Amino acid sequence: MELRKGQKISLNDDKLIVTFERTASALDIDTSAFLLGANAKAASDDDFVFYGNTVHAPDASVMYIEDDGAIHIHLEKIPRSIERIAVTATIYDANVRKQNFGQLKNSYLKICNYNGVEVATFKLDTFTVETAIVLCEIYRYKGAWKLNATGSGFKGGLAALCQNFGIEVSDEITAPPKVEPPPKKVEPPKKIDTQRTKSSRKTSTSTSSTSSSSSRKKTSTPKDVSTPPKKIELKKGQKVNLIKKGDSPIGDIVINLNWEQPSQPRGFFDSLFGSKGIDLDLCCLYELKDGEIGAVQALGNLFGNLYFPPYIELDGDDRTGNNAAGETMRINGQHVKDIRRVLIYTFIYEGAANWEEARGVVTVTCPGSPQLIVRMDDYGSKLHTCAVALLENVGGALSVEKVVQFFRDSKEMDDAFDWGLNWTVGRKD
Repeated sequence: MELRKGQKISLNDDKLIVTFERTASALDIDTSAFLLGANAKAASDDDFVFYGNTVHAPDASVMYIEDDGAIHIHLEKIPRSIERIAVTATIYDANVRKQNFGQLKNSYLKICNYNGVEVATFKLDTFTVETAIVLCEIYRYKGAWKLNATGSGFKGGLAALCQNFGIEVSDEITAPPKVEPPPKKVEPPKKIDTQRTKSSRKTSTSTSSTSSSSSRKKTSTPKDVSTPPKKIELKKGQKVNLIKKGDSPIGDIVINLNWEQPSQPRGFFDSLFGSKGIDLDLCCLYELKDGEIGAVQALGNLFGNLYFPPYIELDGDDRTGNNAAGETMRINGQHVKDIRRVLIYTFIYEGAANWEEARGVVTVTCPGSPQLIVRMDDYGSKLHTCAVALLENVGGALSVEKVVQFFRDSKEMDDAFDWGLNWTVGRKD
């Protein structure tokens, strides 16, 4: 299967081999993998697998193979605390050598199972000045594993990737020394050194995974945030601010849509329309601080990206309404400062506009804040698009306002909120 950027597929194989394929070039490319928790961060340096830490400890669920730079992943062994695995590629010493991925042609990502059978490929030839790429993300979704063909590139190399995923890096340019490390009980904390020379690649394992994780734990999400917070059901026009303590970033904001299917057909028109069920889609319009605007929705495969602009990602598309988990969208709490406003909306892709029978409910969950409940309870409307809630940046935090306003289509809603996108008619595959 040849994937498009942003396309997501289910993974049926438990053991995978991910490789970055390219024609011969002067670029010295390294692959790596970041094992991330629910907050999209690595909990410790052990969750960063690369040429300096080739095996994820203690389960060996992810391995870096030096011979070909492949990433081997055993999904069954992945700890439950890990929600995502970001597989990346960087150019060694790119700034000094004045190199970038725009100089590499005919490159692609290849995913195979352990029997060597090709699962999927993904072309990677749209880059210019980037020196680091998130090639793909392997993530949990409703109890199963899926793969997202990410293909997002940016400047900064391996150090920038580490910082983005919560790994502390040093500013030193020297390679790790070829000496045995002192006993752990007297060894001072070290920071990950992302620099290396060709001769140090094999010896760097012993010195690069001992960075100071104690300071990171002090700033990570408190253990008690998993306790279900108090719930607040918003009234139309009511605003509630998501809690932000001091200058600390808030955790990921999780937005969930759930709805019910209509009851059994009661008449001729119900049999024509109601029996098809309702396909209700969770979507959003976004506006970033730098002026970028756009939409995140299943229609058109605009699933977004959690780690790069727009810092919003839709997990999937439930076309039945029968899944208890509904549809979920995430906003990266680390990048709330980069977001000006987000309009959460939904539309009925299939089925009659019967909002009373659908009984759609949107919940907004953020660590440390009460869970907000927004019901689409204006049951008189027969229009297909509903603007549900407006999130706006207020002093670096987000306020949430219940809107529940209905429109004929997305364009009419766009005009009402003065967003400025161009809309065309689309269909799902």
